[in-house]
Amino acid sequence: MEARKFYIETYGCQMNEADSELVIGLLRGANYQPTAIPEEADLILINSCSVRENAEKRAIARLTQFKSLKKKKPELLLGLIGCVAQRAHDEILTENKFVDLVLGPDSYRNLPEYLNQEQMPIVDVNLSRTEVYDELIPSRNSVVNAWVSIMRGCNKFCTFCIVPYVRGRERSRSPQSIIDEIRQALNDGYREVTLLGQNVNSYHYGANRFPELLELVAAIPSLRRIRFTSPHPGDVDEKMLAVMQSHSNICKQIHLPLQAGSSRILKLMNRSYDQVHYLKVVNLIREFLPQVALTTDIIVGFPGETADDFEQTLQVMQIVKFDSAFMFKYSPRPGTKAAKMTDDVPEEEKSRRLKAVIQLQKSHTLERNKALVGTVQEVLIDGTSKKNPDEMIGRTESNKIVVIKEGHPKIGEFCNVQIEKAMGVSLFGKII
Repeated sequence: MEARKFYIETYGCQMNEADSELVIGLLRGANYQPTAIPEEADLILINSCSVRENAEKRAIARLTQFKSLKKKKPELLLGLIGCVAQRAHDEILTENKFVDLVLGPDSYRNLPEYLNQEQMPIVDVNLSRTEVYDELIPSRNSVVNAWVSIMRGCNKFCTFCIVPYVRGRERSRSPQSIIDEIRQALNDGYREVTLLGQNVNSYHYGANRFPELLELVAAIPSLRRIRFTSPHPGDVDEKMLAVMQSHSNICKQIHLPLQAGSSRILKLMNRSYDQVHYLKVVNLIREFLPQVALTTDIIVGFPGETADDFEQTLQVMQIVKFDSAFMFKYSPRPGTKAAKMTDDVPEEEKSRRLKAVIQLQKSHTLERNKALVGTVQEVLIDGTSKKNPDEMIGRTESNKIVVIKEGHPKIGEFCNVQIEKAMGVSLFGKII
């Protein structure tokens, strides 16, 4: 039987990217082949993110655009999967009657079976306390980095965050299944892995917590680089840092979400740490890993955030000097506790505060990058420059982008690069 074709678009975080790779593996096993052309597809899937309002709107708008294809090709199956499907399934079907499949993040295993059913639409948004997709093999589409999900769900219940409601409670994969997946990725030619979890350092399987898992992964032969994201500041401990310190293949880069610098706002966010504790964690990290690159998340304009609260965020940024940051204006997510709070910071003021943190972060990023000028960095080549196809692009251990103008390294090759210049978020250098 001739293979049918599918087209998939992914919005949101790395967890969604990893989930899409799982879905692609499932579809390939069901005699579907990917296509980059939506008009050729027999099945179109939008993997949606509900964490940020903008990502949710983009995913729904994109789904609506495919309505015209459905009119031309009635047998075409259209599906929305992921967090928006989980959160707003009733609304989606009411407003988009042309949609055939609405599947939450714990329902992907059933997708091949649903595709063979005649009765549409199909909705499956059951959350699971056990599903971790342990034995499923992802069909990876990244170049050099393999995303490896080690756990699913979240137990933190930050008041602004929808994740516990759309991805359920924390559950972790067995260490052996994680190691097997990493070995397979290495056999397939991947050069580094990134361990994924909503709160990755909350991992807990039997006697193995996150430090023990890191030890096991670091011992895998020929694995040159290990990353992980995103840890929770409240779960960073000396044991984790000691493991990072003792293994050269664990990248000395940590994404440590701050969210806000004010202890009062952090309490309203239910972040389980205050400003003092966060700064103690930063100091502990730098004590164990002096050359560490620290990145973060910052939300401005959370309900009740005063000018003084915001000023404290800027103060923490000045103290820490993050290497880079994801910065957002607060937007209420339906179903969260914060959505019931009064969104009292005017939109214009949110924009002003966001502009201020972006400008400050740009200066810190450039300062941190300039400190690397004159050093030699190991760079993993992962592509060509979009601006100049004769230039190659790679990343340092600290996950900084490096542009290489001379030499012809191959994608997937590790190179020693002398850093000659820093501009914006990028470094520039030559192979030595």
